[in-house]
Amino acid sequence: MPTPPQAPGGPAAAAASELRPVAQSAARGGRWPEIYERSLDCVHCGLCLPTCPTYRETGREISSPRGRIYLLRGIAEGRLEPGEVLAEEAQLCLGCRHCETACPSGVQFGRMLELARAEVADAGLRRGAVAWLERAALRHVVARPGVLRAAVDALALAQRLRLDALVRPLLPARLRAALALAPPVPPAAQRRPLPELVPAEGARRGRVGFLRGCVMSELFADVNAATVRVLARNGFEVAIPRAQGCCGALHAHAGDEAAAHALARRNVAAFAAAGVDAILSNSAGCGAALREVGHWLPGEDAARFAAQARDVCEWLDAAGLRAPAGRIAGRVCYDDPCHLVHGQRVEAAPRRLLAQIPGLSLVAHADAASCCGAAGTYNLTQPEMSRAVLARKLDSLAAAAPDYVATGNPGCLMQLRAGAAARGLPAEVIHPIALLDRAYRAEPA
Repeated sequence: MPTPPQAPGGPAAAAASELRPVAQSAARGGRWPEIYERSLDCVHCGLCLPTCPTYRETGREISSPRGRIYLLRGIAEGRLEPGEVLAEEAQLCLGCRHCETACPSGVQFGRMLELARAEVADAGLRRGAVAWLERAALRHVVARPGVLRAAVDALALAQRLRLDALVRPLLPARLRAALALAPPVPPAAQRRPLPELVPAEGARRGRVGFLRGCVMSELFADVNAATVRVLARNGFEVAIPRAQGCCGALHAHAGDEAAAHALARRNVAAFAAAGVDAILSNSAGCGAALREVGHWLPGEDAARFAAQARDVCEWLDAAGLRAPAGRIAGRVCYDDPCHLVHGQRVEAAPRRLLAQIPGLSLVAHADAASCCGAAGTYNLTQPEMSRAVLARKLDSLAAAAPDYVATGNPGCLMQLRAGAAARGLPAEVIHPIALLDRAYRAEPA
C-alpha cells in the first residue's frame, strides 16, 4: 500500500535548533509558548520572501513570513503587545505555506499562523461585519449539512431563474464578487448522499474511506461521484460513513479553533470503525486539515486518523493507476493547490496521473506552485489582495494557452473558473480526477 510522505525538516532543521537562544523564553500563556518554540526554527535567511504572495505584492518586510515570525516572537516574549498590527498581518497572510517548502530549516509556519489567528480571535482583535459574517456562516451554515443544503438549494433556484444575474448589479462590490465565484450548482439528483459502501470493480486491492466534505458534496457533487467511480475502477472498495461532516479547515483558518476541533472529533469517530487502509480526500484544504488532526486532538484515535489521511491523487499514484483507454485530446496545465503541494508535499502525483490519459498533453506554466488567491474564504475577506495574487496566475496560464486547467481544491476551482471567465480565457477549469473519470467513461464498450 502507499506510504506517507516524510515530515518536513531534516539536517537543516536540526542545525537550526542548535542556534536557538537560551536566555529568552515565552512570557505569555495560552498558545504563545508553542508559537515561540516554533519561531526559533527560523534562521532569518530570507529564502521565503520571494515565495510569499503578500510580500511580492507589497514589498513590506512585516508582510513576509520572516517579518511575521519576528512579530509573533516579539509578542510571545512580551516585548510587543498583541494588537491591530497582529490582527492585520494574521489575516493578510493567505496561509498558502509556500514559505514552508522554501525554508531550509523546516519552519512550520502554517501551524504558527493558525495558533496566532486563534489568539487574535480569543482576544477580540478581529472586529467588524466581515469577521462576524464569516464566523456565523462557517459555524451555522457550512458546518451544518442541512442548513448548507438549503442555502445551496436557494442558490440553485436563483441560478435556474437567472435571479442571480438580475440582482448582481444591485449588490455591494464585495457581494457581487462573492456571487461571481459561485459555480453552477449541480442538479439535486447529483447532490444526493453517496452510498455508504461502493464495491471495487475487478480484483479488490483494498478498502478506503472517503471524506465527502461540505462544499465538495454540494457545489462539486459531480467531482465526488467521479472520485468514487475512479477509486472503484482501480479496485478499491470505498466506505463513505454517513456520520462524517465538514473537516474544520475553514474554521481553523479563521481562528475558530473550538469549532474546528469539534468537527474533527466527529470525523475521527465516524471513520474509527470503518476498517479502512486510508482516509482519502479530493480537496487539498480538507486533506491538509485531516493530517493536522493529530495536533488538534489528543489520543491514539486522532493520531491514527491523521496518519491514514491521503490525497486521492497521491493514493492512486502510489498504488499504481489502471491507465484509462479513453482518449481526451488537448493541452492541460496542472495548477498546484497550495495545501496539496506545500501543506501535504504532493506535487508529482497528479501530474503523473494526468500524463497517463491518452491524447492529453501536460504543459507546464510559470506560476504553478504559487497561490491563486482563493485561500479558503480569503477571496471574500481580502478581495483586493486576492485579485492581485490571482492576476499573476492568470498571466501565467494565458501564456501557456491550455485547453484545460486542472486543480484539486474547491476554492481554487471556483477562483480560477471565475478569473478565467473574467479574463476571457477559453480553458476548462476541472478537477484532475474528473478528467480521469471522463477518460474512463470514454473507453470503448
